[in-house]
Amino acid sequence: MLSIPEPQRTNEFNNMTSLLDVKNLKVHFHTRNGRVKAVDDVSFSVNAGETLAIVGESGSGKSVTCYSLLDLLPKPPAKIEGGTAMFDGEDLLTCSSERMRHFRGNDIAMIFQDPMTSLNPNLTIGEQLIEPLIYHPDKARRQSRNIAKCRAIELLKEVGILDAERRFKSYPHEFSGGMRQRVMIAMALINEPRLLICDEPTTALDVTIQAQILELIKKLQKSRNVAVIFISHDLGVVAGIADKILVMCNGLAMETGNADKIFYNTEDDYTKRLLNAIPEGAKTMVNRAQDKSLVEVSNLRTWFKDYSGSKVSIVKAVENASLTIKRGEILGLVGESGSGKSTLGRSILQLAPTTEGTVTFDGTQLTGMSNSQMVPWRRRMQMIFQDPYASLNPRMTVFETLAEPLLYHGLANKNNITEQVQSLMDDVGLARAQMRKYPHEFSGGQRQRIAIGRAIATKPELIIADEPVSALDVTIQAQILDLILDLVERHNLTMMFISHDLSVVRYISDRVLVMHHGILIEQGDTESLWANPKEPYTQNLLAAIPLADPVSERARMARI
Repeated sequence: MLSIPEPQRTNEFNNMTSLLDVKNLKVHFHTRNGRVKAVDDVSFSVNAGETLAIVGESGSGKSVTCYSLLDLLPKPPAKIEGGTAMFDGEDLLTCSSERMRHFRGNDIAMIFQDPMTSLNPNLTIGEQLIEPLIYHPDKARRQSRNIAKCRAIELLKEVGILDAERRFKSYPHEFSGGMRQRVMIAMALINEPRLLICDEPTTALDVTIQAQILELIKKLQKSRNVAVIFISHDLGVVAGIADKILVMCNGLAMETGNADKIFYNTEDDYTKRLLNAIPEGAKTMVNRAQDKSLVEVSNLRTWFKDYSGSKVSIVKAVENASLTIKRGEILGLVGESGSGKSTLGRSILQLAPTTEGTVTFDGTQLTGMSNSQMVPWRRRMQMIFQDPYASLNPRMTVFETLAEPLLYHGLANKNNITEQVQSLMDDVGLARAQMRKYPHEFSGGQRQRIAIGRAIATKPELIIADEPVSALDVTIQAQILDLILDLVERHNLTMMFISHDLSVVRYISDRVLVMHHGILIEQGDTESLWANPKEPYTQNLLAAIPLADPVSERARMARI
């Protein structure tokens, strides 16, 4: 990987007739520890019907740039130190609060990253959709409840919500992640804005749902001539939809230009680093799988009772699954959200109650064991969870987190525990000086390194990694993937790697299982499956992978 270069400014922007023209924007955060230059002299422009992608890692200033345009930053500590943002001839940075409400209600809309935290769980989707129409600040534009309802249902249909009349009365928790994001798009378009700001709208979505959302945004943009600012950390995601790209790092504009220039003719080292971090191609490390199986799963069923309806129903999360994991193998498990991947992984580790079938580990059947009987086996198999912030105890330091499994399983004592914890931190690339810090003091990538360190602390034979990189920046993702491959090699680990991102699975796995609606529908060596997928579902998954090449990605999206 290339090291992060010293930031250098660029001030390239388009003509003065743009719908939005931002010049020399500066946003600083004033804290007790000093001043942070979140956005430092950034300039860009967007024309009607055009898509500008703002790309960079977490903390680069992407979201702060766009939030400042709509006066959504907390003041204090945020303060706009300079610059202009001319929207249709008016400066968004200096307009009155009343005028800003007009822009928000009519001309500029925003789609946030996590729709579940943006939607009100106590109100139906329909009520939230019609709210801006029936309570519009401009009385002349207010609509009756009946007219607003018809408009909302029409928009739900336009964004691909099936049975829109019925779903109008549904609550956010009754929608999938992809459907909630479609609702957020409908809410953003309800007042027919001229500029749509999309803040990482596909980061947490499955590859197939991501492809649908990107296609939907492009389709609606074309039909409505809406300008779009698309914020992302992944250049591969924006390759097919961006007309122009602004690359940001540490609050600075590193590079600006059309998509073809950024992808094919970039001269900026930071942009090259982002491009190099996109996982492409097959695993380069040797397949270490042995003939002997470590894990054997036979006819496994994991069912749950669903009490949400008027009658108790059965959810067949895993249905009749049979598989083997060979010693030294990295087995990829792919499928969309809700396919049963995580439940299967937890069932193998006996963290979820199994209904039928058997799980055998190193010749011993685990199913049917009590919790106390499972204790010695827990030392030999561990799990890396998707969200390290949720899986790490916020009241425990890194030292305490890494020391706990060592002391519990008798692998260390008070005399050598510090030395062993320091060795673990060295293994996962964390500075020893950070040993007494708490999880909230680390970045997402560092927290995942802590979670990996905890998983390898007991020197397990099997690790099940459940979406360990899905929420990380593409550069941090690449670092974690390389770390996992290195640890597998050094510690002779066997791994099941669960993910909805097929590019990641191809990069890391020796063999792949495909799961759909609780059923394992296809399996094979990674490259064989990529070259010749037999099941239509697998073919659709592979076809939805975004290509980090603007020409190829535009052609792919045109075929959808």
